[in-house]
Amino acid sequence: MSLSTQFYTMLSMIAMGSFFGASLDTYQRFLNRKNRKKLILFINDILFWIFHGLIAFYILYLVNYGELRFYLLLALLCGFAAYQALLKKFYLKVLEAVITFTKATIRFIHKLFTTLVYSPIKWLVLFLLGVLVFTGKVLLTLVKIVGKVLLWGLKVVLYPLKLIGKGLLYLVPKQVKKAFRKSYDVIAGYFQIIKNVMMKVVHFIKEMFRNK
Repeated sequence: MSLSTQFYTMLSMIAMGSFFGASLDTYQRFLNRKNRKKLILFINDILFWIFHGLIAFYILYLVNYGELRFYLLLALLCGFAAYQALLKKFYLKVLEAVITFTKATIRFIHKLFTTLVYSPIKWLVLFLLGVLVFTGKVLLTLVKIVGKVLLWGLKVVLYPLKLIGKGLLYLVPKQVKKAFRKSYDVIAGYFQIIKNVMMKVVHFIKEMFRNK
């Protein structure tokens, strides 16, 4: 291995040592060890060091094709010590600033989405539902009014016929009256059933709109 290769390898390992220090502080910042179970902490730690070991070997492979020497471990430790002594405080301040900025950005995007998208859609849907309910109540009221008017008109039209029918009944024989009475009772029973069904339907519609 040439001197230039050794020099580049030393620099890369020192840089990797500093990177390990920064990565470890970042890992500790987000891990929140106090609220984690020991098994999860153990698995996370193992995965952390395996991942960084693979990164170090990959960098070493790119620089000198993976030749490992003892002084490279010392270079890693020197890089880690240099980070702890010179860069740690600055990096932690930058890390907290980035976290604070990210949280503020997420809150801003959330408020912006709520104000410009969620709230207008929510109030539009509520307005449309209100219009539908109001329209349904108006239509139901109109149907009731029209039904009452038609029923009153029908009574007015049929009243003379009712009087004529009562007059004609006096001329009809008793046997015919009995047969007619039976037929009338049967037909009246059917009409009463229909009336009850219609009243239940109207009551159901009223309750449905009243609940909304």
